[in-house]
Amino acid sequence: MANAGTDESAAKRPLSPHLTIFKRWLTMAMSIAHRITGAGLYVGMALMALFLLGAGMGGWLHALTGWLGSGFIGGLIVFLITWAIFHHLLGGIRHAFWDRGLYMDKDGRELLAQASLYGGAGLTVLLWIIKSLAG
Repeated sequence: MANAGTDESAAKRPLSPHLTIFKRWLTMAMSIAHRITGAGLYVGMALMALFLLGAGMGGWLHALTGWLGSGFIGGLIVFLITWAIFHHLLGGIRHAFWDRGLYMDKDGRELLAQASLYGGAGLTVLLWIIKSLAG
């Protein structure tokens, strides 16, 4: 009787699943992006708290935070935080659907992943267009 540990097919399999054997899916990328945007929002809120602290303190600190926030880098950070908010929001809605057992099939998962990807980008651009039109 052969030992199951010496089985030839078992020797070729990895001990645990890892990224080199998984097929890259959009749902996988959106899950990773959801986690990254969640962490990024912590940093963004800390930056916003520093900006508000500078505004509240007045004087040179207010001038410094205003100058940092109004430059290209500050605008880029605000734009990325805006995208992170929308992407994370839509990712949370995606998970809320899954918690209720909805869209769990392959096509449904792909639909929700695309909706969070394109929806986050689209809502960000739409908000910035509205902001630029409002002056």
